[in-house]
Amino acid sequence: MSQPQSTPAGNAPLVVFDFDHTLYNGDSGSHLYWWLICRKWWRVLLALLLAPIAGPLVAFLSTRRAGISMFTWAGTVGLNGPRDVELLTACYVALHAAAIKQRLLPIGLAVFRRHREAGDCVVLATGAPPALARAILTLAGQGDVPVIGTVLGPGHGGMVVQQHCHYAMKMTMLRAAGYTRQVAAAYSDSSADLPLLQAAQQPVVVNPKAGRVVMFRRVLPAGTPILNWGCPGRAGDLMGVA
Repeated sequence: MSQPQSTPAGNAPLVVFDFDHTLYNGDSGSHLYWWLICRKWWRVLLALLLAPIAGPLVAFLSTRRAGISMFTWAGTVGLNGPRDVELLTACYVALHAAAIKQRLLPIGLAVFRRHREAGDCVVLATGAPPALARAILTLAGQGDVPVIGTVLGPGHGGMVVQQHCHYAMKMTMLRAAGYTRQVAAAYSDSSADLPLLQAAQQPVVVNPKAGRVVMFRRVLPAGTPILNWGCPGRAGDLMGVA
């Protein structure tokens, strides 16, 4: 059950959290898309045929949206639009609730709750579809938090990425949703969230890849916390809170 939270005042500090590798150990969207693909043998074959093209596209920031769209399409082609995808997303989370809860990072969720209890305006901004992130947060009793995420829409008989909540687009989507004041604090693991981290008065890097730590120290203000919140295989100081 959700714990009572303070209602943010109109001028409450804006605090933005990433989701994957920040509150959730892994790439939640990829886990959903793979499940959608694996429902049918022919979807698996289709994804394998697309992989030599889609895989390299996902690897690069400038083409990531196109690559993700191809895998999303393989998992959704033939469905009856967004409503079917939302129903399947709810089904996926319900079927895998125990495993998903194991992937939630307790330290990150504790910091998340701390900001909410302080009355901050807490927003989740993620590359995952909002319905997925919201359903997973509901398992942690935090499903009433505003979620800005990747927008899927119809394309070529399936669903494709229309707006990828990623890199500079993440800030664009936050502003379009009405979060126009300065970000007081931002939490993310990813160099793809540099526009968000650099826009924050207090950026906090959590669970970064080891090879990115030097870059973060170079481009973010001196003293920016770089923490590990219990995400295996990731770098950062082993501390509970920033």
